[in-house]
Amino acid sequence: MSASTEQLRAEETNPAGIFLRALDEQSVRIRGPRQVSISALVVGLLGPFAALRSKSVQRGLLAIVILDIPLQLGTHVFYREADAASGALAGLSISATTIALLGLYASWFIRALEGRRQEARCAPQRNWALLCYLGLSALSLVVARDVRLSFFELFFLLQMYLVFLYITHFVRTDEDAQFVIAAVLAGCLIESVLMVALGFANASSGLWGPLHIRVSHELNGEFTRIGGTIGSPNEAGAYLSALLALAVSLLFAEIGRKYKWLAAAVLAFGGAALILTFSRGAWVSLFLAITLFAISLGRRKGISIKALIPVVAISLLLYAPFHESIKARLFSDDNGAAESRVPLMKLAFRMIADNPILGVGSNNFSAAMGDYVTSEFRRGFLYTVHNKYLLVWAEIGPLGLLAYLAFFTGALRKGWACWKGNDPLLSVIALGLTFAIVGNMLHQTVEILQDRAMTQLLWVFAGLLTAMHNTMRTQRFSSDPFSSIT
Repeated sequence: MSASTEQLRAEETNPAGIFLRALDEQSVRIRGPRQVSISALVVGLLGPFAALRSKSVQRGLLAIVILDIPLQLGTHVFYREADAASGALAGLSISATTIALLGLYASWFIRALEGRRQEARCAPQRNWALLCYLGLSALSLVVARDVRLSFFELFFLLQMYLVFLYITHFVRTDEDAQFVIAAVLAGCLIESVLMVALGFANASSGLWGPLHIRVSHELNGEFTRIGGTIGSPNEAGAYLSALLALAVSLLFAEIGRKYKWLAAAVLAFGGAALILTFSRGAWVSLFLAITLFAISLGRRKGISIKALIPVVAISLLLYAPFHESIKARLFSDDNGAAESRVPLMKLAFRMIADNPILGVGSNNFSAAMGDYVTSEFRRGFLYTVHNKYLLVWAEIGPLGLLAYLAFFTGALRKGWACWKGNDPLLSVIALGLTFAIVGNMLHQTVEILQDRAMTQLLWVFAGLLTAMHNTMRTQRFSSDPFSSIT
């Protein structure tokens, strides 16, 4: 059966098409102003549905989701400053991502009803580790001291899952992957330029967000830490380090010149912005990601690592004007910032020992820690534990921690399989994404990194690796049915 015949049959069975044909037949017998009003009413009713079927509208909505990662356009309903000041997710997150997701899934539903596209009929890419993590987060509501806080995080995690699911389902071609990557890097470039401008203007740490992360972060009176629209300098640093690792990978991929120029701009402005966060964890995570990337690239025959020369050159140019501040940040007294994390870890282990199965409840660490505070916190720093793994373990139990680790481990396995697939475009980019996640996982040992910007970016990365893995398997099977990418 030809493609035109299939399209004609789909149009004949399309409910919207049937309705419009009936309207056309009826309009033959209707004349005058009434015909115009009925036609205008139909166009007004069916216009949004027709728009949601458009590929360009779907890409626009997906671009909003991605650009909203750094811009953080939204609000928190039922927000309380006291919850945020202790490290909890405070308030119900309603953002541009929330609204765009409604449009994306309405589009998915319409396309599935029409059945006109093969991808609309494909089964969703379920991630069982992630579903277990969500399920255990929901189950922890039964033990949560503050159910309201647990519900805030569950609602947030559901949105992140919908982002992950959409990307894994609809990124089917190299062009789709390049669109997502370009949107992610464009968002990073916008954020980096803004942060550099804030740094040179000696402005406050963040432009908006909770008060406790908008205030200036001064270290030894020498420099101010910048958080941009993300707010927290540590969160902004984690965001930038992950995307700088991705930008480096584009320099080695067989991709268009405009993408390489975009990557170079991200490296220049993003590198400067990363320095201005003065986040030591972000610096270390980026160094680890680029080192592992270079080692893996150097071990593969036929790939030159000469593209690292401009990366090194940009790094030296950025280091020169900031070398004294960087040296002070790395080797000077940090006023006990690193040491203060140790008592918080001990507090987390006490909490885990008392709640070994279900934990204290999702997003309830700050609500429960009052029962475990000892004399060492009388003058010390009291906050949610600065270790994401201990936080997950304490809040939703050991099974929740295993599910969390399994989710990222699965993404890393898919990324490494893509690298082994020797695709001139997707393999190199997958390698960059893989080590960006590895670097961030190291960073999570000393930071929470649970705000929307970093969580959404990581889940976009994981969804993109899953989609790229599926794309390469499909391409490999089409060319050789007896071969596959594991």
